[in-house]
Amino acid sequence: MISHIDHIVLTVSDIEAAVAFYQRALKLEAVTFGNGRRALRFGNQKINLQLLGQETRNRAAVGSGDLCLIARRPLAEVVEHLKREGVAIVEGPVTRSGAIGPITSVYFNDPDGNLVEISTYSF
Repeated sequence: MISHIDHIVLTVSDIEAAVAFYQRALKLEAVTFGNGRRALRFGNQKINLQLLGQETRNRAAVGSGDLCLIARRPLAEVVEHLKREGVAIVEGPVTRSGAIGPITSVYFNDPDGNLVEISTYSF
């Protein structure tokens, strides 16, 4: 019934600061859509950004996000890039279970405390 994730939403305290962080740390593409909203695109997916209280249909909280993104590059390259950009790794590399098999992951927090996991599959 479901084929893939189109987008997720992170609640942040400062949208432009979040855009700048994700552009710098993960090289995501910043986009603007409907009524000036901001998002970060990668591949066929995106991360929409919202301020606390902007969306009344959910129970969002700043910093409550926890997401896993699959890297195109070897994880060692990702780790070196994160270090160069001053992003502190809070855990990893560690082996975890991904959607289609084992993954190797590193974790860090964005400026709002959202937990970001960057992973690679070994196959």
